[in-house]
Amino acid sequence: MSTRLLEDHGQGGADAPPALWDPIVRISHWGVAAIVLANGVFNKGGGTLHIWLGWIGMALLALRLIWGVIGTPEARFSAFPPNPKAALSHLADLVGGRPRDYASHNPAGALMVYAFWAMLCVVIASGLVMTDGVSPMRIADQQAAVAAGDWSVLVTEDDGAEDGNSGEEAGEWIKEMHEIAANLLLLLAVLHVAAVVLETRAMRRNLVAPMIIGRR
Repeated sequence: MSTRLLEDHGQGGADAPPALWDPIVRISHWGVAAIVLANGVFNKGGGTLHIWLGWIGMALLALRLIWGVIGTPEARFSAFPPNPKAALSHLADLVGGRPRDYASHNPAGALMVYAFWAMLCVVIASGLVMTDGVSPMRIADQQAAVAAGDWSVLVTEDDGAEDGNSGEEAGEWIKEMHEIAANLLLLLAVLHVAAVVLETRAMRRNLVAPMIIGRR
């Protein structure tokens, strides 16, 4: 994702460059990235840690979406609206060696951002369905009760026994959707990293540093 500092015209200097990305953008960006990597590659699906990370990711995503409405100018949705035509134009400029600077995400990066958020919403929603929306705290309480010998916390009512097959099929469908969306998230992450590397070379400017320290 490319970012740009609008021309300063003498306001400020090398000692105090204006910030590119505010702390909320940076924290949500790296927090979600770490969670996607941990849950998609290193962590066991369905475990308590997996669910905890999923809920933290949900909180970070909600924070970022709210910030997209009320946040700093470059963080707002209005600064990087989804525009496929502009994205194709940007890619053509990039291939032709004429990449432009933008005050926020470039058009291609913007499409990547929205695709990532959409897929993350699918992963979170399907995960909540699979766990019946039970919070990690409640799961921890259940595990503690089972460890203490109280298995009653795992007993559920079976009023819909006659619909068992359809319920099982729906559960498998949700699980499959969750796994597909999670894999697509990882694919988008790989494409994003590749795009950052290519654009860093094309623009001869470090695009990672602003997302780490907030400044050029």
